[in-house]
Amino acid sequence: MIHSLILFFVTFSAAFMATVPPGLLNMNAAKTSVEKGKLNGIIFSLGVSTMIMVQAYIAVLISKYLHNHPEVVAVLLKIALVVFAFFAIYFFVLAKRNKPQKEKVVNVSKKNSFFKGVLLAALNLLTIPYYSGLNAMWKTSGWINFGLADILIFIVAAGLGTFTVLYLYTIYFYKLESKNNTFSRNSNYILSALMALLFVITLFRIFNQ
Repeated sequence: MIHSLILFFVTFSAAFMATVPPGLLNMNAAKTSVEKGKLNGIIFSLGVSTMIMVQAYIAVLISKYLHNHPEVVAVLLKIALVVFAFFAIYFFVLAKRNKPQKEKVVNVSKKNSFFKGVLLAALNLLTIPYYSGLNAMWKTSGWINFGLADILIFIVAAGLGTFTVLYLYTIYFYKLESKNNTFSRNSNYILSALMALLFVITLFRIFNQ
């Protein structure tokens, strides 16, 4: 029982801390909440968390392989470089085209918000190496033995840790926007700058491997 609680706590904490810094997923959760309503922001977050759990499971299965083949991580970083560059340009162009509009009621499909969350989480190519690294550390520390129960705890804790942060972003920015619409006017510029920063960080990691 204590073993399971420790595994859940350390994995939840690792997922929580990895999601706290502004990134593609939490900023889009905030953006969805502001533009489409709080409920759509929460459903988007559920979509992200669902994909994170899938990626955490994949990470469990391939952590040993990645540990023995670091060249795979190098390939993932190069793919991530292209993705970040694309989104930096995409959000910048979107911000340039964005024009102030009068408030109006928009009926948005909640299913679309969920699958948007799934898709963006799937594009976050650094997630699997991250959780693979956690697996290696937890195994070395004796916190995980890769039995069925431990795998399930690891996956659920990763999903819940991620969802908790996205939920907080969703609620905070929704309340903030009710007082000031600055975020909705500048959200695409913020996301573009963020993607450019991630591009530089990833490029630095590639050249310093």
